[in-house]
Amino acid sequence: MKKITPFLLGLALLFGAGACQDVESTSADAPSGVGDSAEEPAQVGETYEDARNETRRAQLNSDIRAREERNNAGGDPLERADSDLASEVRSKLEANIPQGKLAVIAEDGVVTVTGTVPNQQEYDSIPTLAREIRGVQDVKVDAQIVAPAETAAPADQ
Repeated sequence: MKKITPFLLGLALLFGAGACQDVESTSADAPSGVGDSAEEPAQVGETYEDARNETRRAQLNSDIRAREERNNAGGDPLERADSDLASEVRSKLEANIPQGKLAVIAEDGVVTVTGTVPNQQEYDSIPTLAREIRGVQDVKVDAQIVAPAETAAPADQ
């Protein structure tokens, strides 16, 4: 009995970890998964400032390039791990939809995006931006349009 207990606990942890999907979020208050909703979706000032920061945008683009280079060195550029797809799409959306509160999940090349965006134009840009990432085969958008309660002006204007 003493020998089988650690084995069973380890097995339970292994299956539990395998069943979880990694959710990549564009902000701390974005949905934690498909079907969840963003916390205070109209409050986007902090999210906007972070995404508009040039250092942060450079970091996001560097992350995308590094993952693509690593994947290219390791094999077929179109065969991508779901976690890499989700992370790269999240980076792309975070850099280009600064007032969005989005969560990204990838499964077998199909990317699902949920959360909120401030307007129709940014909602319509989600599939286009996601498809810019190599390996994305299809995009499902389950986001809502929620107008921001506050408008943050860019610091350089």
